[in-house]
Amino acid sequence: MYNIEKTDYGYKLTFGGFIRFEEMAQWVRDLESALEGAPLKFSVFVDMRSLSPLPPDAKVEMKRGQAILKQKGLERAAYVLANTITTMQFQRIAKESGATWERHLDASTNPNWEKAALDWAKNGIDPER
Repeated sequence: MYNIEKTDYGYKLTFGGFIRFEEMAQWVRDLESALEGAPLKFSVFVDMRSLSPLPPDAKVEMKRGQAILKQKGLERAAYVLANTITTMQFQRIAKESGATWERHLDASTNPNWEKAALDWAKNGIDPER
């Protein structure tokens, strides 16, 4: 399951459950449509608290979607996760792609995860400091 929602700072993306390749490929297509007319610079808040780890082929599509976001003007991305394996997977993806604009927040240990994520997405206040 996924959802793409336009916000005042850019976009809120929600992912949940077990997402296979086909669904992730559809997300990329929907994302491209949603980004038509996007501002020159924007941020994303990504709620992945209920997302299961991605299979390898779906992970490739996620990376493709992330590249499209960056190409279209992404400045900052706040990823909120609650599953240790999924968190490690997305930290690895960020490291592989050199995504210094991403912050990963663990909702299972940070009671202020939503505020911290929005502070990063909207105002560039780094939750890691």
